[in-house]
Order: sequence, then structure tokens, then C-alpha cells
Amino acid sequence: MDRTLKIIGTVHTDFPEKFGIPRQSGLIPELKGYISFEKEYRNPDFIRGIEDFEYIWVLWEFDVPRKERVSATVLPPRLGGKTHMGVFATRSPFRPNPIGLSSVRLDGVKETEKGPILLISGVDIRDNTKVYDIKPYLNYADAHPDAKSGFGGENLDYRLEVDFPEELLNVYPEDKRALAIEILKQDPRPAYQEDPDRRYGVSFAGFDIHFKVSEGILRVIRVVPLN
Repeated sequence: MDRTLKIIGTVHTDFPEKFGIPRQSGLIPELKGYISFEKEYRNPDFIRGIEDFEYIWVLWEFDVPRKERVSATVLPPRLGGKTHMGVFATRSPFRPNPIGLSSVRLDGVKETEKGPILLISGVDIRDNTKVYDIKPYLNYADAHPDAKSGFGGENLDYRLEVDFPEELLNVYPEDKRALAIEILKQDPRPAYQEDPDRRYGVSFAGFDIHFKVSEGILRVIRVVPLN
């Protein structure tokens, strides 16, 4: 029996790089994307009935060099990058199989010249990420709102104040401006980084946003087009 994982499609989003992507799916519900299918899976029969579901699970491929994948313990950024946790107790990409899992909203199915695509929102996935599988989300089986979330449930209400000068914000199309601000509010920096003089850059929707953070305020200092 052939047990090789097959790539069934590709996720397309406004994030060309990993830095700045929300740490979990659904944290910014308005973030849009879509899934296209490999030629072998463009037959509409593969997704027959999927529009009856409001959310789907997407199993996708972490882009991690093979030699860096396997580690028994990792240093979660949420814990300041100083506390070792077992890799299976985290969502780190450095794991035996490079598989990510996201629960995203299914906004609809669109027919294109290259077959159907799935319109999704609440994405936390980099552009051009390969997809291994798609499964429907079942609210009676998949939702456990009262379950403990360990260290992953700490500081969920933490947000930065964002100072985004209007002349820089207006570089973005109007439908991307609020999203850019919300991404920055989530604090894209590693949790252990507190250098107020360090400049960071988040790539989003065709531009690179340069910023610094000091005393809980993120100040945008430059917005430049991506090459």
C-alpha cells in the first residue's frame, strides 16, 4: 500500500513570509485566502457537499528544512523562549512530520478556469503553502470551549497599541488597512524580544511594514513595496 502523503492543493494568502502571521487560525476572522487544487483533484466531485459546512480543517505542510524537523523539546515563544516543552505539547513546526492544522471559515466555492477553489477566512497560513487534506469541521465533536489550554491559553487578551501614520497606512488599498493594523496589534515579535531600538518588518498584501515597539506602543516607521 502506498502511504506517501499526496499534495492535494495550495493555500493562497497575503502573507509571503512566516513572520507576522497570526499565531492561530481565527484570531483575525477577516483575513482572507483561498485553496486551489492540484490537477488530479480538480474534479468537483472531490468537494461535493462541502458548501453545507461553515468551517473546515486544513492539514498543510510546514516549510521546515528536514534536518531541523525533529526535536523532542522546543522553546515556545509564548513562554519567552526560555522554557522547554515537549514538541507534542506544542504546535511548533519542528516535529517528526511537518504537518500544520488550521480551522478556517469556508466562505464559499468559486469556479475558475482551473477548477473550483475554496474561499476561506481566518487564515494563519503562508502564501503558497501545500495542502495535504481538507476535512469538515463538526461543531458537536470538534468544539470543546471549556477545555483547558495549558500555556497556550495565557495572555489571550494582550494587544499592542498601534501608531500607524495616515500617510503610510493609505499606501494600502482601503480593504487592507484595518487588517494591517489588526496584524500589528497581535504583536508579531517573538515573545522574548523587548529591544525598543530593534526594527522589525512584516510582509503583508504586497508591502513590507517596518516598525519599532516601545512601552506597549508599536510605531510604524516605513511601508515599502515588496519586490
